[in-house]
Amino acid sequence: MRVARKRLLWAFAAGGAGVAKRALDIVVSALALVLLIPVFLTTAAFIKMEDHGPVFFRQQRVGRRGRIFGMWKFRSMVVNADKLKETLLAQNEMAGGITFKMKRDPRITYVGRFIRKYSVDELPQFWNVLCGAMSLVGPRPAVPREVAMYSVDDRQRLLAKPGLTCFWQVAGRSSIDFNGQVQLDVAYIQSESVWLDMKLLLQTVPAVLLGKGAF
Repeated sequence: MRVARKRLLWAFAAGGAGVAKRALDIVVSALALVLLIPVFLTTAAFIKMEDHGPVFFRQQRVGRRGRIFGMWKFRSMVVNADKLKETLLAQNEMAGGITFKMKRDPRITYVGRFIRKYSVDELPQFWNVLCGAMSLVGPRPAVPREVAMYSVDDRQRLLAKPGLTCFWQVAGRSSIDFNGQVQLDVAYIQSESVWLDMKLLLQTVPAVLLGKGAF
């Protein structure tokens, strides 16, 4: 009886934390989408002026428990970037070979280089958060090609809803290798709480403004 009571209390606490986290996601993402309208319009104008291509880019990403969803970004690369990526895989600068990163990726546009450095390209993901596919805080969502190469331990990242920011986003971003990212993501999942989310959101602001580790 005592064990059953403890399990019930744990389930109630976990459910309450989930509701609080979702409430935080909805409130913050809704406010952000309204307050950032001037940034959205300015960014869209510069992207359009540079090459007359699409303003937004929607890419398949892997969410919680392997669920595929369409993640929105401001387009920061040339229109045929995905096709060109296949020719650049051998030049991957991210240790481990799973996540693809190049400091001087030739696919990135002039405007794209600026908006990527300060994470402006990620702002449309507030819509993903509002819709429930993502959270404000959680492991960054990977593309299916990368997840297909995950080890069993790496797949622990998929136990939480993906987020806009996380431990490694505020600790060094792309300068942290893949194994380090996995370790930090697992550490977040094991200690997930609304208070931790709020702390990481506050730490994200200076990390983004400084542009440290972004490429």
